[in-house]
Amino acid sequence: MKKNMGSLDRIIRFIVAAIIVVLVLAELIGGTLAIVLMVLAGVFVLTGFVGFCPLYKPFGISTCTVKQTEQKKPPKEQKKASIRSVGPGRGWPKKK
Repeated sequence: MKKNMGSLDRIIRFIVAAIIVVLVLAELIGGTLAIVLMVLAGVFVLTGFVGFCPLYKPFGISTCTVKQTEQKKPPKEQKKASIRSVGPGRGWPKKK
């Protein structure tokens, strides 16, 4: 999973999540709205820690300023030397 969130985006998500939690704990927001906003705050915190927003992926959005290097590809396998069986007529000198 490549990161697609920059530092500013992550900080804003943490701040918004903190504001939502404070408003709910201060009982300025209640009921169903409080539950929905707390779930949203949880998602903001999770995506902020991970640095990846799944909603950005389908739209091709990336606020990450540093391009990540491509994952290192495993080295190509070298062809194994074929071992020919050795025997009469297969590499042994002919008897005279």
